[in-house]
Amino acid sequence: MTARCALGVALAVSILAAAPAARAEDGCRSFAWSLGREKAWFAAGPATLGAGAPLPLGTAVEVALGPAAAVTWTSPPERAPKTPDTRGAVLPLAAVPTGVYQITLSAEAWIDVVQDGARLPSAGFSGRTDCPGLRKSVRFRLGSGPAVVQLSGATVDRLAIAVAPVEEAGR
Repeated sequence: MTARCALGVALAVSILAAAPAARAEDGCRSFAWSLGREKAWFAAGPATLGAGAPLPLGTAVEVALGPAAAVTWTSPPERAPKTPDTRGAVLPLAAVPTGVYQITLSAEAWIDVVQDGARLPSAGFSGRTDCPGLRKSVRFRLGSGPAVVQLSGATVDRLAIAVAPVEEAGR
């Protein structure tokens, strides 16, 4: 094989090897709003949230999910699980000021937010399956005070979650 041919083969192999990474980055940039901060939080290796501890704002934590049948829901999940063996969690969110917050997950799960006994409607949704480490982000308008974040329909035992005001996380 000539040097020129070998160089051509090496170049073709490197381009083909880089293509999946480039596609993944394109997927990460294709959310409806910027999730660069959340991606960095998730990549930094989130701390594990202890049982019963409130979700912090402005960082990512890893949460354990239990069998959905064993979870005591604050309000029944809005979406019924696709299979009976899904997992979920009920996570308290300490008192927050009124505003729009986005909740971002590393893996697929349904997100409900309950405040003052009522399930809140989402104010926006963005999801991708082609961004490693980021799966979805949902926005909710919260009133001042505590709330509960419910995760349901998950097929993983653990996932990373970040809660941030929209102003802080980027529009």
